[in-house]
Amino acid sequence: MNPRALGQGPLLHVCSPMEQLPELLVWYVVFLFSTTFHEFAHAQVAYWGGDTTAYEGGQVSLDPIPHIRRSPFGLVLIPLLSFFLTGWMIGWASAPFDPRWARRYPRKYALMSLAGPAANLLLATVAFVAIRALVGADVLELGSSMNIESIVEAKGPEGYRSPLGAVALGLSVMLSLNVLLGVFNLLPAVPLDGASVLEGLFPRSMGTFYDKVRSTGIYYFLGIILAWRIFPLVGIPALYLAIQLLHF
Repeated sequence: MNPRALGQGPLLHVCSPMEQLPELLVWYVVFLFSTTFHEFAHAQVAYWGGDTTAYEGGQVSLDPIPHIRRSPFGLVLIPLLSFFLTGWMIGWASAPFDPRWARRYPRKYALMSLAGPAANLLLATVAFVAIRALVGADVLELGSSMNIESIVEAKGPEGYRSPLGAVALGLSVMLSLNVLLGVFNLLPAVPLDGASVLEGLFPRSMGTFYDKVRSTGIYYFLGIILAWRIFPLVGIPALYLAIQLLHF
């Protein structure tokens, strides 16, 4: 999800590859942890609900290695490539579940599906609280622009190349990335989590509808295109709101 691609150029300044190198580690650590936490939440709630599929695959873990083994392209190659090409990091991962369990316990399936986006919004909340606390303690200062990499900044000329600057960059990325991930995944388009939530809550009506959508054979592509068209209407305003609330 690149805000520049969504027509929001001022949100993100794309630097040259060499200028991006100092930021890469911070970006990737935040991305990897956020995505791992998302899939861990899915797997943990499924395990609590009686489905051991993800547990047996090692996904009930905050260790990123089992998740990377399952989705090496989505968690390594594509995030790094997208970062150097766009200045933004995209990727994917997945936690397996038993479809028979999902059909037998639709409410548990809905809760499992909701757990991933909820985990991202929890991380965004943690970043929001940390930013407010550090700004209140006069350790960091709020950025003067809407650049998602400088929502909060270190004082002094070193910027993100200082230790406090790296913390500021990490918190800025953690807040913005997780707001966007949480909102995006809640969209009710197959194959996103929002569709699975509706399937679980309304199995007779929405489950039948999504079964028909999946029967087309190209549901994944069509769902992503639809979600990408809708996302700017909800994701970018949500991010702007989060940033604006920091200034109150």
